[in-house]
Amino acid sequence: MIPLLGLLAGLLLGLFLDFDIPQQYSTYVALGILAVLDSIIGALRANLQGTFNVVLFATGLLGNTLVAILLAALGDQLDIQLDLAAVFAFGNRIFVNVSLIRRFLVERAENARKKRDAETL
Repeated sequence: MIPLLGLLAGLLLGLFLDFDIPQQYSTYVALGILAVLDSIIGALRANLQGTFNVVLFATGLLGNTLVAILLAALGDQLDIQLDLAAVFAFGNRIFVNVSLIRRFLVERAENARKKRDAETL
């Protein structure tokens, strides 16, 4: 319940506070947001599968964000868009995890329906 309240508070703060991000930092912020989304969706999938580990979640969140930002910084220094590697990796993992969550929920609903049908016979 507390994480849900924290998420709601963060969303409300983001909607009502006028906070401008300088253009030169927009890539880093976007990568940070993608890293957080990837970690949250991965944690949701792990929770549904019963394998969630808070230490893995926290270290993955921080580690992935750090690597993505370092790639972007290195790319800025070399004048190469290395940040696209992180965008591709996070985007791909987000889609895979959402697909696995959908599959898990559909299978759970089908199993519940089959169990209900078997009980009514």
